[in-house]
Amino acid sequence: MVGQLGYQALTADSGEHALTLYKHHNQHLALLITDVVAPGMSGPMVADKLSALQPDLKVLIHFRYDNTHVVQKYVVEKGHALLPKPFTVDQLRRKMSELLQPEAVSNVKR
Repeated sequence: MVGQLGYQALTADSGEHALTLYKHHNQHLALLITDVVAPGMSGPMVADKLSALQPDLKVLIHFRYDNTHVVQKYVVEKGHALLPKPFTVDQLRRKMSELLQPEAVSNVKR
């Protein structure tokens, strides 16, 4: 879906694979999109590890169920974004645009 929206994407089939890709990619990543549940390592755990390596990394976690603990820990405490499943390409586009807008725009007081 990310490619359909015109973005370049790295894909990983597990949390460990994502960490390995990041370490070998040698470029700044704009956004991590991960599921709450992922093989070998949870998506939020991957987000924690990658955010430790790149503190300005934006994170979008998608999930299938309402979990107040996940919302509290990863949205309120860590500032990550959530996107409930199922979602459409347009919903993903809007959320990605919101997260990737320049900081100067997002910091404007209204």
